[in-house]
Amino acid sequence: MDRLTGIVPPLVTPFTRNEEIDEGAVRAEVQYMVEEVHVHGLVLGGSTGEGHTLGTDELQRLVRTTIDAAAGRVPVIAGIIVDSTRQAVERARALDDPAVAALQVTPVHYLFRPTDDAMHEHFTRIAEASSRPVMIYNVVPWSYCSPALLTRIITEVDNVVGVKQSAGDMKLLADLLLLLEGRGLVFSAVDALLYPSFALGADGAIAAILTAAPRLCMDLWSAVQTNDHATARRVHEKLLRIWNALLGDNLPANVKTAMRLQGRTGGVSRAPMPASSPQQEAAIRAALEEVAAMG
Repeated sequence: MDRLTGIVPPLVTPFTRNEEIDEGAVRAEVQYMVEEVHVHGLVLGGSTGEGHTLGTDELQRLVRTTIDAAAGRVPVIAGIIVDSTRQAVERARALDDPAVAALQVTPVHYLFRPTDDAMHEHFTRIAEASSRPVMIYNVVPWSYCSPALLTRIITEVDNVVGVKQSAGDMKLLADLLLLLEGRGLVFSAVDALLYPSFALGADGAIAAILTAAPRLCMDLWSAVQTNDHATARRVHEKLLRIWNALLGDNLPANVKTAMRLQGRTGGVSRAPMPASSPQQEAAIRAALEEVAAMG
């Protein structure tokens, strides 16, 4: 678990026109991230990876392909996005592989929110079902876990080791760091505000912007770790320009567009998610070009 830190991009799942997983593109992206960018880890099957569209067998195949391509050079985290404890336990057991560094698991994402006690039990049963460490992916707006509840689960449930904190509210992230006092990992998914997340002491980031602009995110992490806040501020401003162009209900498709514009293969998205509109693609292109011109 001491290897889980820093810049950990959530990979897209590249689909072919027939909506099948393009394993060659998966391997190519892993090689790029590990060998050229030197990221600190990888996540697959998350929101950026359209994990909600994957069957268990597809997720297993994606995990194996990613682990094989990474070849032990970085930790690989597998995402679980399902709608019941039973489904989550089944996925956790299917992914109980020593090569999987951790499981990133959402609360249920359908309409109804469990009580806090039911949420505690949900993650307890998942953690008991697998030998893999569990990270809570706190992302579902109507099923959101408060800092107090996250702290309770992480400190009381063996094998729940941390959280990926998503949402734009920096106070929630700050409160979580304050309450946990280092007793669990906290990864930021506040894409627009990674700089203050790192400055506050987040253990790293797992966020879509890392996949769209991984080199800049590595630069940001390094600058904060060396207390070079002038550089960190400049990199933050570049990343914010890119993020503002990416943000939309079809975010995974927009990340794939950003990849394509930079010469990488992200494939298409699974229906019903639409591809980037011409206006979105133009905005993404303009942001990338503006940032490149900034040097």
